[in-house]
Amino acid sequence: MIDLHTHTIFSDGELIPSEQVRRAKTFGYEAIGLTDHADFTNVEHILNCVTKAKYLEELMDIKVLPGIEITHVPPEKIASLAKLARELGAEIVVVHGESPVEPVLPGTNRAAAQCPNVDILAHPGFITEEEAKIAADNNVCLEITARGGHNRTNGHVAKIAKHSGATMVVDTDSHHPSDLITTSTALKVAMGAGLEKDEAEQVLENSRIFI
Repeated sequence: MIDLHTHTIFSDGELIPSEQVRRAKTFGYEAIGLTDHADFTNVEHILNCVTKAKYLEELMDIKVLPGIEITHVPPEKIASLAKLARELGAEIVVVHGESPVEPVLPGTNRAAAQCPNVDILAHPGFITEEEAKIAADNNVCLEITARGGHNRTNGHVAKIAKHSGATMVVDTDSHHPSDLITTSTALKVAMGAGLEKDEAEQVLENSRIFI
């Protein structure tokens, strides 16, 4: 399992990084992204903290990717925050997309899709094919999420991604230890979005580009 989108106590998750990584390891994780909710007020603090979790890599034999999830930031400021996050050492940059159950400002999906410093557009809701094509052109992955609520539009996201040629990844958006999943469950999440088994397997394989 490679999970590029999880949260720790440095935003609204429940675990400190060492426990998050350890629990992930018991689920068979090969890599985990620590991507707490960030804006300009806390990005330095988050990255200063989660980057220190890199020491766990050798001790637990798991790749740890410090990063952020840009959350509820006005669309016109997403690119500058993503750039700043990179400069501060973020290895993975996620943007909280226009999920129907936790709406962000309209235009967020487009702003993230066209930003070269963004890796993943998380739970992008009813993303348009035009936005997905922009994401494809800029190597921004679209997330198929295991998280309840946000996953309501997984089928739409998968359909649009296939039509536009956008790359998909499966993540948990974990906030609680029970949110972590096995590779087998991740495969079911992808197939539940309407993908054939071989397509779902490829989506899981796509996450390897980040490790």
